[in-house]
Amino acid sequence: MMERQAALSAITGLGMTEFTRDYHKPSWQLAVDAIGLAIKDAGLEHSDIDGLLLNKSPLAELADFPMEMQDYAGLSNLSLLNVVEAEGSSMVQTIQQATMAIQTGMATKVVCVFADTPLQGDTSAGEAFAVAMPMMGHLGIEIANGFYTPIAAYAMAAQRYLAVYDRTTDDLGAVAISNRRWAELNDLAKLRKPLTIEQYREAPFLIEPLRMLDCAYPVNGGIAVVVTGVEQAKESPQPPAYIYGMGQGHAGNINRRGHQPEIETGAKQAGEIAYKMAGINASDIDACQFYDAFSISTLINLELYGLCGAGQAGEFVRSGETSPGGKLPVNTGGGHLSGYYLQGATPVSEAVMQLRNQAGARQVSKLDHMLVTGYGGRMQFHAALIMGQQERVQ
Repeated sequence: MMERQAALSAITGLGMTEFTRDYHKPSWQLAVDAIGLAIKDAGLEHSDIDGLLLNKSPLAELADFPMEMQDYAGLSNLSLLNVVEAEGSSMVQTIQQATMAIQTGMATKVVCVFADTPLQGDTSAGEAFAVAMPMMGHLGIEIANGFYTPIAAYAMAAQRYLAVYDRTTDDLGAVAISNRRWAELNDLAKLRKPLTIEQYREAPFLIEPLRMLDCAYPVNGGIAVVVTGVEQAKESPQPPAYIYGMGQGHAGNINRRGHQPEIETGAKQAGEIAYKMAGINASDIDACQFYDAFSISTLINLELYGLCGAGQAGEFVRSGETSPGGKLPVNTGGGHLSGYYLQGATPVSEAVMQLRNQAGARQVSKLDHMLVTGYGGRMQFHAALIMGQQERVQ
């Protein structure tokens, strides 16, 4: 019988600002607020913190989220300070880096923070994210060919997935509905009205086959967590959210014959590494918090993280298995589609609330092993965590 492995680190503090569609503060100020809230939540003082890892939006300028955040946040004598840039996988990667620093003795109490203000003044969500995603290997060719916005990139992925597995857009709708069912139970979620498949089908296409309801709901806000060692976590006033395993997967440019970059991603590699580190298998996962900026992401991630067979995720979601009462709860706060889009900080924040048993009406009962993921680009860059409620893997 395999000996239970000790946790690698723990999240002991969570700080969340108000999430709004109005612009009140710049992202750096939201980050400062979130950092302060996380430190207080962990029962610590600013002087206790010796590490700070910053995650800015890939669309933001470095000046919006500079290294001087240390000074803005009132932190001094840090032994770890960095801006982590790995697109949407960055928040999970900050937690991984914090864990490695704690394991090696570089730091003992590390704050990881993300903040973003994509909605400013008259800027709509569509305008805020209206940037070309470089997928074709030739700078500028995307715009020249009308391949504009991340929606176009993910629409290609969705088209390929549906074609390869002979599925319909109702599979995408099932993801949106599952997220909405969770959001109905979450006071923090932004879209909480019940959603039916008929209403989903009536939603306008943005870029076929993706409808408006297949896309994330951006907000302005900030989220921070405090990562500590396992021993320090025992002194936390909050129930620790332990980290058992970590993995990354970066497939590289496979836009060539013989590959399917739309449905072959680094998620498989990230999951295998994280599972092995935690000493578990995919079948041991009790719940998932996926980065799901688009509905197609959930289907592909369920399959590549080994939770469903190829082409089977749609039926799995449609049968209610990822919804409240299902055997594999997924994105229990509403995810990015119905909850709030703050990139990789969204799944992390929901994971912490769940593992603390502080999720209210949406609380999941069994959480021995939770999968938490982040990805960037069109799912080229993946990072994953295995988390749980006990000091040792169950």
